[in-house]
Amino acid sequence: MIRLQNIHKSYITGTNKLHVLKGIDLHIKKGELVSIMGSSGSGKSTLLNILGLLDNHDEGVYELNNEEIKSMSETKAAKLRNNLLGFVFQSFNLISFKNAMENVALPLYYQKVSRKKRNKLALEYLDKMGLKEWAHHMPNELSGGQKQRVAVARAMITEPKIILADEPTGALDSKTSVEVMELLKEINKSGITVIIVTHENDIAHMTDRIINLKDGRIESIVENNKINNTESVQIPIQE
Repeated sequence: MIRLQNIHKSYITGTNKLHVLKGIDLHIKKGELVSIMGSSGSGKSTLLNILGLLDNHDEGVYELNNEEIKSMSETKAAKLRNNLLGFVFQSFNLISFKNAMENVALPLYYQKVSRKKRNKLALEYLDKMGLKEWAHHMPNELSGGQKQRVAVARAMITEPKIILADEPTGALDSKTSVEVMELLKEINKSGITVIIVTHENDIAHMTDRIINLKDGRIESIVENNKINNTESVQIPIQE
């Protein structure tokens, strides 16, 4: 589903060059539930942006769904994002002047789905999240957990193959965090690949595999409670 080989990324600020990703090799199979951890500045957000086609890599090979991602037009990147990817963010990114149903339906607006059909589908996804009765409420009338469920419904409405979640529990209390993770695990059980960036150990340990980043490199991979140090262990490439 996702294969990275020797991915590098740098940013130029004035006369300074910041080398953020320093040779990332990673394979994520279809249907995996994976977390990415690392301290601030480790490169985890940059990695997620590259995986989500929100940023380009400088060197290396990125294959997404058997298609090599090279420097591409924003139009093609947007089409791939719409067809393959769903996003969930820490700050929910709901539009304040649209109700829950309209927020969930928004991705279908960009796919030129009729208003009647997209609203019908939005209600169905809100129902799956237990929020159908909140469909006409505005974001400021929802709790943090409800907002994140709306955001998950919005991510799911295009039937993506991959969900990318950037600190999805970062703004939630511990009880609601577990509820959102259980929801993401249920989505994963349906066959959708889920990749979560988190700084919370308890959240990461609810995933199948933890990729630990440090200074732009993969320091270790924790899988089934076993730690593989990537300096001495070759990560198998499985198709």
